[in-house]
Amino acid sequence: MLDYNAEAAVYDATRGGVPRADAAARAVLGLVPTSARTLVDVGCGTGLVCERIALGRPALRVFGTDMSYGMVRLARQRIGAVALADARRLPLAGATADAVSAVWLLHLLRGADEVRAVVAEAARILRPGGVFVTTVDKDAGHDVGSDIDAVLAPYSAPQPSDSAESVTAYAESHGLERVGGAGFAGHGQGRTPRRAARSVLRGDYAARLSLPGTAAERLSAELTALPDPDRQRPDPAYRLLAFRRPG
Repeated sequence: MLDYNAEAAVYDATRGGVPRADAAARAVLGLVPTSARTLVDVGCGTGLVCERIALGRPALRVFGTDMSYGMVRLARQRIGAVALADARRLPLAGATADAVSAVWLLHLLRGADEVRAVVAEAARILRPGGVFVTTVDKDAGHDVGSDIDAVLAPYSAPQPSDSAESVTAYAESHGLERVGGAGFAGHGQGRTPRRAARSVLRGDYAARLSLPGTAAERLSAELTALPDPDRQRPDPAYRLLAFRRPG
């Protein structure tokens, strides 16, 4: 896992910056009812997406939470209302939010229990009629028919922790109903073989790949050996799902 305290200073510059955040914010807002007055962004990172959500709908009060101090420090400069908190134990009373978002979070979690706990917390703090919007199958968004995808395919885990099927099942078990979805482009996030190799060694694809023993080192070497290892492949396409608490 990355050290997100250290990563905070370069996160936006290496993750598509404002164009990617704008695309994410527009997609999230397209799934949040215009009647919503409060939105809690769980795992808000540097707050760039929160800021774009707030700018896109001024009547919506946007709050953020993250468990990385470095990320929270930056996010507070953007939206102010940010809490240092574990997404599995949010410092909020039940039924207090009109909307909850989790963008690029679930794929970072280790195993079904952690993902289920985050979904349960989102369901707990939602008011009746509120919606939970989350990215799913995040790593699969990078499957763009490139040579990188072909090298990764033999190492794919049978089901990632943030699969649409799993997240839907967890949401339904906590009384939420699936009500829609959307997609958006990951501007500037096209992979290069060399960056993908480094990501494999860091464990960034833990939700998507099965890498027992020395498999990570072997896969990293295969990626680095691809032609044009520093040439960026096409941008990914990310997927959002929306779940509603009846009432």
